[in-house]
Amino acid sequence: MAKSLVTAVKEKSILQEIAPEYWEQACRELMKQDRILKKIIPKYGSGFLVTRGDAFTTLARAIVGQQISVAAAQTIWDRVVIASKKKMNPKNILALTVEELRAAGLSGRKVEYIRDLADHFNSGRLHANQWKDMDDESVIQELSAIRGIGRWTAEMFLIFNMIRPNILPLDDVGLIKAISLNYFSGEPVSRHEAREVAANWAPWRTVATWYMWRSIDPIPVEY
Repeated sequence: MAKSLVTAVKEKSILQEIAPEYWEQACRELMKQDRILKKIIPKYGSGFLVTRGDAFTTLARAIVGQQISVAAAQTIWDRVVIASKKKMNPKNILALTVEELRAAGLSGRKVEYIRDLADHFNSGRLHANQWKDMDDESVIQELSAIRGIGRWTAEMFLIFNMIRPNILPLDDVGLIKAISLNYFSGEPVSRHEAREVAANWAPWRTVATWYMWRSIDPIPVEY
């Protein structure tokens, strides 16, 4: 029998130190509200959403991960980090040539995006210190003004950097795949159907999304 969430939390004291403060409450409520999550959450009870806390790194990783698998994104990201002398910051990214970034595995378009992102941070055009006081949609709108950052990337930022609890990234291929497999026996799922399923997850849609990702990929998603 799978360990209860409470037991897993007690055994992993690190969870109380690093996990989002709402994580345990969210898991309890989601297991009560959703029959599928009631089965999935105990399998990964000791796992949780991890953030690196750095806005540039989170956004850069999200750009790298656009429309590719978690494993492929990790491989490319590791190469980018090595190319930047293992110090991921705007200055080091701008110091790399287009050829060096392409050699790390980035597409031409993603090279443009990550360099533009670095330039926004390096020039001080972003006011990251204000984001914590803005609501989800306001942050999404501001980030979407940066070239290469659309709604999906902005939502990844809200999830992995700002740890907002109720984000539903309907443009995420992994989430849609997981909803299809877990709720529709693998049949194709529309955005409307996915949204209906996720209505039961509020106000913890970020947490439910994380467990959906874990249900289809052994590698925890990180940005």
